Amino acid sequence: MTQDEGSDGLAPPLVAAWETIRVGLRRDCGARTFDGWLKPAELGAFDPDTGSLDLIMPSQFMADWVSSHFRERLQLAWRTTLPIVRDVQIVACEGGPRPAPLLILEEEPAPAPVPASVHPRPNFDPRYSFASFIIGKANEVAATAAKTLAEADSVTFNPLFIHGGTGRGKTHLLHAIGQRFLELRPGALVVSMSAEKFMVEFVRAIRENDTIGFKHRLRSADLLLIDDVQFIAGKESTQEEFFHTMNEIITAGRRLVITSDRAPQDLDGIAPRILSRLSWGLVADVNQADFELRYNIILAKLAMLPGVTMAADVVQFLAKRLTASIRELEGALNRIAAYAMMTGRTIDVPFVEEVLANVLRANQRRISIDEIQTQVAEHYRIRKAEMTSARRAREVARPRQVAMYLSKQLTPKSLPDIGRRFGGRDHTTVIHAVRQIEKLRALDPEIDAAIRLLTRQLEG
Repeated sequence: MTQDEGSDGLAPPLVAAWETIRVGLRRDCGARTFDGWLKPAELGAFDPDTGSLDLIMPSQFMADWVSSHFRERLQLAWRTTLPIVRDVQIVACEGGPRPAPLLILEEEPAPAPVPASVHPRPNFDPRYSFASFIIGKANEVAATAAKTLAEADSVTFNPLFIHGGTGRGKTHLLHAIGQRFLELRPGALVVSMSAEKFMVEFVRAIRENDTIGFKHRLRSADLLLIDDVQFIAGKESTQEEFFHTMNEIITAGRRLVITSDRAPQDLDGIAPRILSRLSWGLVADVNQADFELRYNIILAKLAMLPGVTMAADVVQFLAKRLTASIRELEGALNRIAAYAMMTGRTIDVPFVEEVLANVLRANQRRISIDEIQTQVAEHYRIRKAEMTSARRAREVARPRQVAMYLSKQLTPKSLPDIGRRFGGRDHTTVIHAVRQIEKLRALDPEIDAAIRLLTRQLEG
């Protein structure tokens, strides 16, 4: 779809959604603001692969003003009304004029900047609620703990530490916790940020001599949500501040939720006292979704896509083939819906194979190092943490070598990447492990049988 096609060439769901959004904007912003700034906007190009939609304004000035004041609101409206639209770009009509500002709206002046001493209210995504979170064996404990922490008057665990691989629903649970907590306690202060943003804001506070203000904003929170804590690994001054913030929140009886891609004992470069404090609370993992959970997630997502129908055999095909993450599954569904909407074709298995050819090829043999470490540790009955430990005893060194060997054979990761996932070891250590296991497979039938069994389990 391109800008030149005009409204008659646009897919009906886009046109219908835009009309619904326009009605809501006029109601929420007022007729004068809407007519002066938003009414002239027209639908532009839509990219089904990225979910990006262009809204065309008559001039560059209007595009800049609307982007500055309404882009976030427009994105939220589109995501809520038609989820296949995930991003909105405000662009000027090609060749359009750049007039000076002539209109100053008395009823809606430009918002004043938020003072540095006031922490903005988190912009939680309404799609990420407990109602929309599909529960299965892989995430049941984490989901139940999250709901308890958000709703209960008092909890027996604090902090809640949720860990799991990328795209499994950790951020969804964070948004759900924050929204539900505020629903039940409208006056509460909730602070939500990534660990990376925590580090950036802390450094800025030091540079601007505002560390007291920074500490007050975070430590006065009734609920503090920190996403991807692994990103502060190796940052000693940031970890020092993070520890004291975490300690004060917990000691004061306020609530803390932290997410990571790994369990506390598997986090490298994090101070032991932080790991110890994290382990005091409830540690809940979000495992890879099984077939049943993936199937139910597809059905739930389809219910949110207007006008998209999918036969049971197509749902089964997708649930069986797309195993990497829930995020990838959602992206694939959005892409299928977008292409079906644009072409008018029926969604059957051949159509899905055509649209998702690259994704399906990538999923044929996508095994993670984390899965390999888990499977090998279970097979040899050792703790998974030994995969990254410094211990060199034979009972842990041999399984570690097996896991390195399988990581080289079953994943596309480079030798340095593999070494980093095994406690920051050098790539030469991985090379030695691979050669050692290759030699043992030729000499020791038990080692060879174990490798074959582990390979079948991982690939199956």
